[in-house]
Amino acid sequence: MELTVYGPLRSATGTKTVAVSVEGDATVADVLDAFVDAYPGAESHLVDDAGERRPSVRVTVDGDTADFDDHVPAGAELGIFPAMRGG
Repeated sequence: MELTVYGPLRSATGTKTVAVSVEGDATVADVLDAFVDAYPGAESHLVDDAGERRPSVRVTVDGDTADFDDHVPAGAELGIFPAMRGG
């Protein structure tokens, strides 16, 4: 599955677009878990100190905003927008 990452996530991946593998009927949360497994440096941008996904993280599936429990069709393209800090 192809992911486009934004903001500070690029420092964890070294590139704008990466691929991760998920099995079966995946949700957005499953894809994010696979992404963090592949790029551990991204975890602090997506997960808080309590191990919960940060509510300010935004994900798109084929250009449409998606919730963490939404189904991801095979071959979909995801965009991951981490929590942004500052003002």
